[in-house]
Parts: sequence; structure tokens; C-alpha cells
Amino acid sequence: MSRRTKGRKELEERIGYDFADKSLLDSALTHISALTGASRIGSYQRLEFLGDHVLGLVISDMLFRAFPKANEGELSRRLADLVRKETCAEVARAIDLGAVIKLGISESNAGGRRRLAILADVCEALVGAVFLDGGYAAAATVIERLWGERMRAPVRPLRDPKTILQEWAQKRGLPTPAYREVERKGPDHSPEFRIIVELPGRSPAEGVGRSKRAAEQAAAAAMLSQEGIKSDRRDG
Repeated sequence: MSRRTKGRKELEERIGYDFADKSLLDSALTHISALTGASRIGSYQRLEFLGDHVLGLVISDMLFRAFPKANEGELSRRLADLVRKETCAEVARAIDLGAVIKLGISESNAGGRRRLAILADVCEALVGAVFLDGGYAAAATVIERLWGERMRAPVRPLRDPKTILQEWAQKRGLPTPAYREVERKGPDHSPEFRIIVELPGRSPAEGVGRSKRAAEQAAAAAMLSQEGIKSDRRDG
């Protein structure tokens, strides 16, 4: 058994699902940088599109059943928190998804296995692959396994991840976290920012948002997650 095959078999064990069609799993774990030519069909992107919608439906169903007294507003807030990119990336880290993603050499050398956006996207693609391979029931079982504990966690008071991260850094004698914009895309009326936060001796973390402030908060939340510190803030 090759190292790659062994790694993917172990992933199946971690998520509690054995693929009948291994090519679906292979596609879900393949980044565009690992493909030759212009075609993106063999990458995870189509499965990510499907998985994003399957995840939203399954978690909406789970929330509706788990919180019979919750109003639409509370259900919507809980859903937004559970399907956001940062949460998907947390789930990906919990199952060590980064270790089995197929990346091109340059993307791998650039730290692609730790990138929040890639981890989140591949996590959604994995959900889409399970759905295609085993149907709604299989996808729901996997999502319950990976998201169930987070779903049942009590809603906590909102706090600011940037403040939490700064206080955490100060307690350890570290400088103030440094935020750096690395990408801006989209039209002027609806831009999307990608921000990286850095601290000495720690792996950088990144966040994406519709404003620089939102992206910085997301980056701070991602670094807190990397360090095993819970952030209370729910971003809409």
C-alpha cells in the first residue's frame, strides 16, 4: 500500500466512511495546483460547490431537530457559525485533512496545507464526495460525526478575537500581533480581503472577509484556533 493510499485510508477511518468510488475521494483532495493543463474538472472545486450546499442543508436539518424552541434568528446565527470557512478549517484540522491534500510543489512549499481557505474548501469538497458516493444519509452521518459537538455547544457571549489574541500574546511576552493584507479581489462595491496575522514563533494564520476588519477578526480567530484557544465571536 502506497503512502498516499495509506493516508487516505486513515482519513476514511477518521471520518467514519469508506468510499465505494475512490476516485471521488481523490478528486475531493486534489488542488488545482496539482493538475497539468487548464482544466479544473479534476480538482476539488466542483465538489466544493456541492458540499457547501449539502453541508448547509444537513446542518439546518440538525439544528431544526436539536433546538425545537429556537426562533429563526437563533437558528440562522448558529448555522452561519457552523458553515463559515473558519469552522470548516477547524474541522479539517481536527481530521488532519491537510496531510492528505494533493498539492502542486509550489503551493505545498508555500504552506498550502495550512491555508485556511484550502482547508475549508477541501473540507466542503469531502462532504460533497460523501454525498455523491453514499447519498444524503451517508453525508448526514459524517457531518454529525464532525460537526455534532460544535452544534450542541452553548451559544456564548460575543467577544472580539483580535482582543483575545492580543491579550494572549501579551501574557506570553510576545509583541502585538501583526496583520498584513495579502489579497484583495472582487468588484469595488463588494470586495473580499485576505489578511494574514503573524506572531514570532507561531505559524501565520489567515482570514477572509468582506472588509479588512472582518478579515482581521477571522485571521485572529484562526490563529486562536491553531493555538487551541476558543474564540467566542460569531461572525455573520
